[in-house]
Amino acid sequence: MAKPPLIFKRSTNTLLRYLDASVAVGDALPSEQRMAELTQGSRTAVRSSLAYLHSRGLIAALRDRRLLRKPQADDYFDEAELQSGAVRIQEVLMERIYRNDLPPGADFSEAELARAAGASTISVREFLIGFSRFGLIEKKPQGGWRLCAFDRTFATELEQVRRMFELAAVEQLVSLPAGHPAFEQLDDLIRRHDALKAGLPDNYADFPALDRELHTFLIGLLNNRFAFSLNDLVSLVFHYHYQWDKGEERPRIQHAVQEHLVLLCALARRDRAAALAAMNKHLDSARRTMLDAVLKRTRGTVPH
Repeated sequence: MAKPPLIFKRSTNTLLRYLDASVAVGDALPSEQRMAELTQGSRTAVRSSLAYLHSRGLIAALRDRRLLRKPQADDYFDEAELQSGAVRIQEVLMERIYRNDLPPGADFSEAELARAAGASTISVREFLIGFSRFGLIEKKPQGGWRLCAFDRTFATELEQVRRMFELAAVEQLVSLPAGHPAFEQLDDLIRRHDALKAGLPDNYADFPALDRELHTFLIGLLNNRFAFSLNDLVSLVFHYHYQWDKGEERPRIQHAVQEHLVLLCALARRDRAAALAAMNKHLDSARRTMLDAVLKRTRGTVPH
């Protein structure tokens, strides 16, 4: 039997998270159109997800769409299964940079990255060629690839473009009408940030994924292909690179979580001025952290 497509799995997981957060046992599910908006898919795709919910015993029938029980962990599709080959390759590359396996100037091969990502060398080559346009990696004349150093000029230029897109995303969100599905995602992000904050410092390692999810959510509101590409680059440079400086990682994360919450709550209130101020403050913090890390690494003072 063929495996279910990735789009179906992603949409179903989104719907399961919504049911867990917003629908009480015994209550009716929203309309197909509403669920299509929530999952950013078609009504046909929603019907496939409903059939899956029925098979799992979450709803009694496809016509009587009342929630019989809350979703459990094994109802969700494994997130690792939902990644495209390019995403897996990028995450493996980021993880190697994060662990300092690939410091600036380090060489690496397509074959080793393909093995680590469980991807073909052709997929790896295509990804690296596309990613090289950012100037962070370069093809070596004799074969293989090299990770380029992220200097202060590069970081500053990237921050300027990032600020433009993310402030535009804030403007976009606060202008959405009440009841837009984005606000449900926003409420979910607030709940998860609150839970993360309550568990600090023990769960500080959970922050990177949540940080990326927040900024991906905001950038996604712009529906701009250039903004999506920028978000990948920001994740690599601002998130993974500055974490090479491990000395202040935990207090830095605690501070970032609090900044996120201030921003998220302002967005939930649709308070434009407060949200813009919170985003500017958060971007200022990220810029300082990044530039400090670049300076320390240049001087050879970054603790490992």
